[in-house]
Amino acid sequence: MSFELDGAGVVITGGGGGIGAALARRFAAAGARIVVADLDGPAAEAVAAEVGGVAVAGDAAGVDGVAALIQRASAELGAIDLFCANAGIAPHGGPEVPEEVWARAWDVNVMAHVRAAHLLLPGWLERGRGRFLATVSAAGLLTSLGSAPYSVTKHGALAFAEWLSATYRHQGVTVQAICPQGVRTNMLAATGVGGQLIMGASAIEPDQVADTVMEAFADDRFLILPHPEVAEYYATRATQTDRWLGGMNKLQRKVESALGE
Repeated sequence: MSFELDGAGVVITGGGGGIGAALARRFAAAGARIVVADLDGPAAEAVAAEVGGVAVAGDAAGVDGVAALIQRASAELGAIDLFCANAGIAPHGGPEVPEEVWARAWDVNVMAHVRAAHLLLPGWLERGRGRFLATVSAAGLLTSLGSAPYSVTKHGALAFAEWLSATYRHQGVTVQAICPQGVRTNMLAATGVGGQLIMGASAIEPDQVADTVMEAFADDRFLILPHPEVAEYYATRATQTDRWLGGMNKLQRKVESALGE
């Protein structure tokens, strides 16, 4: 059943740029009423002005920040029909990364979703409808070389989205997970040479992600794959795990060679 965006109340976290901004523009063009949330206040305001929406500056991950965002958005929109949990961070490194960095990645990439769902579900279940769109990344299906915190927490984000869908879809709650590989955003740029070597060649524009999301609204598919080849990689990971891990390790060695490590 196709999701009707015309008149829908939509909240987008991390909406000040990249995928979030592309979604805001596409949804607004379809008639949605938008609340753009971002830690970068001026960026949120710029996108909100462009789409005729409302900007909310601040942390959309912590308990208080999520509560404040949903309260403000509900006041502005009347009802939140679609919540886009799009904000994310990708700190570089592995087990050596400081505990506080791991905690922040968990907060932004996973707990922000949990906290939003906690506040949204009572209203959605009462109304018998609601939509949760999580920007997960292919890292949640596969892995992310170079960033253990990102890979681990994106797996957590996918697991939570799967749980939500399995638990509430019969009560009118639709859950979808966007899982692209490289997208030409500031996050990809921050990965440096290694990220470009792994994802640069196949990287797509944020608008292309938005195109795929619009297509997915037509059939409510759970996995939204702007890079269709990810489905094949995901199947190989599940059915030929050692072959897949060997291929990923080969790619890791290629990155290390390029970086002179």
